[in-house]
Amino acid sequence: MNYKKFPLGALWTNGYLFWDDETKQAFFIDPGGDMQEVLDYITANGLKLTMILLTHGHIDHIAGIHEVVPYVGNNIYIGSNDAYMLRNPAGRLQSLLGVHCTGLNDFQEVQEGRIIDFPGYTIKVMETPGHTEGSVCYMIEDRNRHKVLISGDTLFAQSVGRTDLDGGDQLKLEASLQRLDTLPDNLHVMPGHGPDTSIGEEREMNPYWPR
Repeated sequence: MNYKKFPLGALWTNGYLFWDDETKQAFFIDPGGDMQEVLDYITANGLKLTMILLTHGHIDHIAGIHEVVPYVGNNIYIGSNDAYMLRNPAGRLQSLLGVHCTGLNDFQEVQEGRIIDFPGYTIKVMETPGHTEGSVCYMIEDRNRHKVLISGDTLFAQSVGRTDLDGGDQLKLEASLQRLDTLPDNLHVMPGHGPDTSIGEEREMNPYWPR
């Protein structure tokens, strides 16, 4: 599985670039700030960016979206219940960060269980509301059957996403964690902020984990 993490924007949001060695096609998850470093890396490695995935609609995860539209067109995916944030990014977090991003209208909405096929990868959508109404996690599996979970701001290493911003709901977040509790201990987790972790580590160490 080929991927590289890029901390982006005012809150050092983790953006993730995945690519397929055979076709050189690449997709990126959560363009949260200036994308020039990412685009330079893509060019230097002979890759072709063709798809964007968004874990949710907060400004620190979408601020660089317009920089990549020329490469991917409308091949941009976001949970249906956060589509309104992408169309109109104005919100409290945007004001707090002093970041401006205009809305986007041409993109794709995804729901629970959607399978996105990409060269070398299969990507399954898991709806995990709580941090926002339309937060999703992406279960990514490569052709060698290696899996990782992109958890956005639903789950961090020994923490979880806050629920006092636009679209937050504590009870829904708790229900989403209950769902993640069904995943295997050895599943590698790549969150929206901070270091990587695993389901097993969070089951043991995370004070917010279901008990």
